[in-house]
Amino acid sequence: MKVLAIDTSSMSATCAIIDDDRLLVEYILNHKLTHSQKIMPIIKEALDSCSLKPEDIDVFAVAKGPGSFTGLRIGVATVNGLAQATNKKVVGVSTLDALAFNLPYCEGIIVPIMDARRERVFTGIYKWTNGNLHIIKEQTALEVKELIEILRERPEKIILVGDGTLVYKEVLSEALGEKVIFAPRSANMARASSVAELAMSKAVEGKTESYFELIPDYLRESQAQREYNEKHNIKGDNNE
Repeated sequence: MKVLAIDTSSMSATCAIIDDDRLLVEYILNHKLTHSQKIMPIIKEALDSCSLKPEDIDVFAVAKGPGSFTGLRIGVATVNGLAQATNKKVVGVSTLDALAFNLPYCEGIIVPIMDARRERVFTGIYKWTNGNLHIIKEQTALEVKELIEILRERPEKIILVGDGTLVYKEVLSEALGEKVIFAPRSANMARASSVAELAMSKAVEGKTESYFELIPDYLRESQAQREYNEKHNIKGDNNE
């Protein structure tokens, strides 16, 4: 089974192709440009490097969120378009699941953190047990201080990963002290290979979707929607 996966949920754009037990190619670009400019050329380069065409791919996968609203829309639309053109299935993978998967077989807990702005983060808690990645706390949006209080109660070592660790590194380090470890640069950004591996596991279990069904998982309202809600006193996810 060949899986082509992309992730455009953050600043970096990445594409990978795996074929059963082999990673055939992975591209990561974390430099300027917008996802609308760079993701299709990256996909084409990945396919050309493996002498493949879109119709050779069995499943198209994408990091469906949370993350950048614009980036998620571009990623999901791109994968849905490729799947529609080739009449193939798609798989959406949580961006946070994929970030946690960047750190295989770690001891302690893995806490992916993505900056959601306004002192809030997208996060979850994961743990490897018997070679499998388990979700300890489902993905959610929290204030940074709320996350710190949750992590203070955990007895394990804590490994933090994701772009939010760069934004809040000082406050997290000061609050959690020696129990916290920050992921290395290579693991701290989106990797399409992680999206592809998780997507293949889902596909093997028959957990695929139609390109008509896959939509982004924003996990919160857009900035524009929140401002509209505040202006008109409408209760939303950040207006409890």
